[in-house]
Amino acid sequence: MPDPQPEQNKLTLTYRVEPGCLGPDGKDHIEGFCQFANRAVSTLDADFVNWQVIPRYDKSLPEMEFSVRGKSLPRSKAEQYLAAIDADLDEFEAHLGDALVRMIEAYRNRL
Repeated sequence: MPDPQPEQNKLTLTYRVEPGCLGPDGKDHIEGFCQFANRAVSTLDADFVNWQVIPRYDKSLPEMEFSVRGKSLPRSKAEQYLAAIDADLDEFEAHLGDALVRMIEAYRNRL
C-alpha cells in the first residue's frame, strides 16, 4: 500500500461515465449516479487519488483523464506517478472498473 500523499500531490482521476451504462433511460439518471459514485469512491485509494466522476455527454472527450496540481498528465506520466508510489496503473484501472460495476448495480437497484 502506497504511503499517503499530501493533498496537492494526489493524482486526480476524472472518469466520465456514459449515460447508457445506466440503461435506456440513463440520461435521466446520470447526474444522480455521478453524485452517488463520487460519494462511494471518495475513500477508494484516497491516500493517493482524488476522484471526479462526471457524465460523459461529449464522446470526443476521453473516458479517463489524469492530472496532478491541475496539470493534465498523459497515461505514461500517470503510470510513472503511480510507479513512484509503488502502485500499478493497470491494477488501479481494474480496481476502478470493478468498483464502477458494483456502483452501477447498486445505483440501478435503488431506482
